[in-house]
Amino acid sequence: MIDAPVGDVLPKLTGKISPERIRLMRTPRPPQNLIEGFKRITDATSVVSDIMDELGITGVIGASVLKPTLPSANMVGPALTVRNIVQREPVHETARDHVNRMAEFEAHNLALPGDVIVIDGVAGISNMGGISAQTGKRQGEAGAIISGGIRDVGHSRRVGYPVWATEITPVTGKWRIETVEINGDIQISGVRVSPGDIVVADETGVCFIPLARAAEVLERALVKAAFEEQKCAAIDAGTAVADLPKNA
Repeated sequence: MIDAPVGDVLPKLTGKISPERIRLMRTPRPPQNLIEGFKRITDATSVVSDIMDELGITGVIGASVLKPTLPSANMVGPALTVRNIVQREPVHETARDHVNRMAEFEAHNLALPGDVIVIDGVAGISNMGGISAQTGKRQGEAGAIISGGIRDVGHSRRVGYPVWATEITPVTGKWRIETVEINGDIQISGVRVSPGDIVVADETGVCFIPLARAAEVLERALVKAAFEEQKCAAIDAGTAVADLPKNA
């Protein structure tokens, strides 16, 4: 476990995971103007995806893979990462004995307002349910990205907590999943995500931007977004197709 910055008052831990498996008690905090800058971009993932291509940065996953549970949802925030694996014991034993080793509630416990919970999860099993989503909403999180199953989608929709996930299933993870790390490096659909990386998500997909490159991506994305707004204005004004502004 790595300590939080001096002066940061940490919450009491839940005990759902060993403290040694929490690699960072706080995720790296990006400058607020960085987050607000990405929020200003319309159709953000498409614009950001193009810039990441130009800069040779991988990290874009489409909404056909990570599906949003809320129509027209969008969010930007730093990643607070969680890694889950399958428990070793048979489910009939763990369910009988109520052996629950899931620890996304510890992630909620550590989250600061605006954080995005990003879970490298288990397929075919729920890695987050409705009460967990409600807790995340109460904590002020921007939402969650989950490679793996989720459940209680109606609950998370009712509380307005946006989730992007690869699967939806009623099968609980309580007796099947073990959380083995919080705030370490994870893999989401082949993309490496580190704590503090910037997550940009909307109904088109998800972009994971390395924190060290985020300012560079934002600067170019704002230029591209302004150009596209100019082009759309020209279309609305009736400019002939051949005379529309050329790509920047």
